[in-house]
Amino acid sequence: MPAEPISVSGYARTLDALLDQLGVSAAAVVGNSMGGFIAAELAINFPQRVERLVLVSAAGLSTYNHPQATRALPRLRRSERIIAAYAGWVASHSDTVAKRPGLRNATLGFVTRHPSQLPAALAAEQLRGAGKPGFIQALQANLDYDFRDRLAEIVCPTLIVWGDRDRIITARDADLFAELIPGSRKVVYEDTGHMAMLERPAEFNALLAEFLGE
Repeated sequence: MPAEPISVSGYARTLDALLDQLGVSAAAVVGNSMGGFIAAELAINFPQRVERLVLVSAAGLSTYNHPQATRALPRLRRSERIIAAYAGWVASHSDTVAKRPGLRNATLGFVTRHPSQLPAALAAEQLRGAGKPGFIQALQANLDYDFRDRLAEIVCPTLIVWGDRDRIITARDADLFAELIPGSRKVVYEDTGHMAMLERPAEFNALLAEFLGE
């Protein structure tokens, strides 16, 4: 957990500091979901750091003050220990869960369109990240922060990638990101959920290679 309260702007500052420590003056930055939110914030506040930006089902638009998530927060806070215990169990049994289609669908069906099509090892790797502290605080950070009016400040080439069956952040946000970021390019994959880079790896990697090579 970070020393300061979790925030999108705080994570962008941390990423800037990390690049500085690594001696990377500028980079192509790819972010999914909240990672996309943070990547876009980095491109706004530290434009010299971002040569190219890729937003994959990025948070930051409809997630701001999202009514359903906002209403759910008090219940989630009350159930935080139970959620953490269940998520911790899933993480510790990730290999077993990933090998059983029913359990894999139950745990990854909300974020991917066809969990059964993911390689078991890849599914297990995703599940091993469950149960870490900070989930509720990160959700609150997504709900609290609004940067819609600043997206026009992004000056680097930007690629927006989405799945048309994303159940977490719908493809309507892809249209809005494309509208608000000058000169950006949008690609929406059919029959794909929230994690296009895992669900369409060959197509996504080819698209990314093409974009980075331009």
